[in-house]
Amino acid sequence: MRVQQARFTSTDPAPTRALFGDLQPHLVTVFGAPVFFSDSRFVRELQNAYPDACLLGCSTAGEISGEGVTENDCILTGVQFSHSRVVQASALLGSMDDSFDAGSRIGAQLASSGLRAIIVFAPGVAINGSALVDGIVRRLGKTVPITGGLAGDGGAFARTWTLRSEGASSNEIVAIGLHGDSLDFAHGSFGGWKAFGPARKVTRCEGNVVYEIDNEPALVVYQRYLGIHAQDLPASGLLFPFAIVDAEGNEVGPIRTILGVDRDAGTLTLAGTVQAGSYIKLMHADTDRLVGGATTAAEFARKVRPVSGASLALLVSCIGRKLVMGKRVGEEVAAVSRVLGRASTLTGFYSYGEISPGAASLACGLHNQTMTISWLGEH
Repeated sequence: MRVQQARFTSTDPAPTRALFGDLQPHLVTVFGAPVFFSDSRFVRELQNAYPDACLLGCSTAGEISGEGVTENDCILTGVQFSHSRVVQASALLGSMDDSFDAGSRIGAQLASSGLRAIIVFAPGVAINGSALVDGIVRRLGKTVPITGGLAGDGGAFARTWTLRSEGASSNEIVAIGLHGDSLDFAHGSFGGWKAFGPARKVTRCEGNVVYEIDNEPALVVYQRYLGIHAQDLPASGLLFPFAIVDAEGNEVGPIRTILGVDRDAGTLTLAGTVQAGSYIKLMHADTDRLVGGATTAAEFARKVRPVSGASLALLVSCIGRKLVMGKRVGEEVAAVSRVLGRASTLTGFYSYGEISPGAASLACGLHNQTMTISWLGEH
């Protein structure tokens, strides 16, 4: 396995076949600002440069590379496998209610013997990310790890993009299936956020839309907690996600981030599903806790399966973490690099939702406010 990486700005010439030297990539990952995906010329030049490679990527709320964290750039990473095989899949997302069925369609396309892992990227708005993952799992079962994330658009929550070999789209889910006995695939996921305040009961919800908390309009309850931050919703919601807890306040489920609010209806739209009757708490974090969480995620990945030799580490971290850490955001990427080692090329992005098996189990799901790592190599 060989890996090469390059960074583009909006003023750089379009990519060419010479970008990665003599590397003949089977996979080219592309993570960048929305402007790169809306630029048909850039996408076309990328297709022309690598007609035999699988193109896979999405727009971001910040890019991750071996150089650290950037904004408004585009990170291209070429991967040439020695023995492994890449199969691509895609599905149009008709609406948020189509999320489960779209996931099922992805799973149906990738179902085959020898499937070792799936990496999937999806639109970051108007989607139920947990239903998407559930749809894939329903088709493929629980033994195949699924990782990836929801695209970003710099925090605007307006229009995101995904990319596959056939082009870029704002309403398409894209994925690859990785095959081969020589493939080493590891994963890790961890947060670092801390719950606070009393446990509140979700008294009415449908999928990922919360209507009532403690029998009051959900938005009213949330605004009461946020105070002056409420005027900046939905963006300020990234700083105060929900923990799923039991009646005693103990964390029992994934973190959920707010993707949108309906001020007229008084509802909160979350990145993933919650259940009526469940309990939630607000959360907050500081930089040191989040950097520690990134380190833990990398250590989980090493524990799942150590990868030796040249490798690719795909990092998907939540935009909420980026907002909390500010200028120190590069510290969590540096922490992952220290754990995985210099032979691992880092790529990835800041997202509106992270897809990975949980830290304590192989069950795949949508996470929020986590650092998730997909680490692959060959032996």
